[in-house]
Amino acid sequence: MPEQQNVEHKQSWHDDYLKWVCGFANAQGGCIYIGKDDDGKVIGLKDYKKLMDEIPNKIKNLLGITAEVNLLQENKKHFIEIITQPYSVPISLRGRYYYRSGSVKQELTGAALNEFLLKRSGKTWDDVVESRATFADIDKEVFDSYLEKSKEKGRLPDVEGLTIEEIFDKLRLTENGKLKRAAIILFGKEPGRFYPNAFVKIGRFVKGDADLQFQEVEEGCIITLLQNVLSQLNHKFLIRHIEFEGMYRIEKGEYPVPAIREMLLNALIHRNYMGAHTQIRVYDDKIIYGTKVFCPKD
Repeated sequence: MPEQQNVEHKQSWHDDYLKWVCGFANAQGGCIYIGKDDDGKVIGLKDYKKLMDEIPNKIKNLLGITAEVNLLQENKKHFIEIITQPYSVPISLRGRYYYRSGSVKQELTGAALNEFLLKRSGKTWDDVVESRATFADIDKEVFDSYLEKSKEKGRLPDVEGLTIEEIFDKLRLTENGKLKRAAIILFGKEPGRFYPNAFVKIGRFVKGDADLQFQEVEEGCIITLLQNVLSQLNHKFLIRHIEFEGMYRIEKGEYPVPAIREMLLNALIHRNYMGAHTQIRVYDDKIIYGTKVFCPKD
């Protein structure tokens, strides 16, 4: 069997391969064969008896898990099979976390590690309490506007007579009276003070990525960003085609407003505001002019 996403072949054992075991445990599980070449051909092990004692103990002692370690034989040559099951809790090796992605073992660090640990604890990034924030950081004008529009659409639970703290609790934006990250991202006065990537950068390009004509940066909470970015796109970045019907001038946008709105909503909502940036590229029919909308990445 050749190497694949959940299968690794190693000609001999090195303790460094515990990282692969850790990666399998944190992903979908997998199998490592010790004593095979990259093509899956058995080349055999001389110290298989010693390894059959050492490998299970090292996995248990250094990773805190158990793996199925089997001694196999083919053409009178011995090789070892290590089967690792996926674990629902995060597994580390000497304080470091590894993850199997495709056929590559990766060490998780920074935002990727935070996201991984949150998922394993049953939480999402926006569901975490922001201990630095208070209700003084909430933009009441933006929140009142949200309440009014939600009532008009009939998409808000009964909040008549409730305080803002009680409404936030009803919307699951607080925990034990403390604001969650989602509350700051949705209604914060200055979310960039807490999360530096709470902004959208818009650029107009000609003849390629290096030919930037002009750009604008919009900052603020999601509700403010959505309104301001749409306004910037419509008034400054997207071409408005002009037609005439008799004496009447008719302007048509390059793209339907609902499509642009959906694009922005997906970019602004499905991310954690702690990572790098991503690009949404919008081009005209001839792909000569282009508009890039930079939003923080998921």
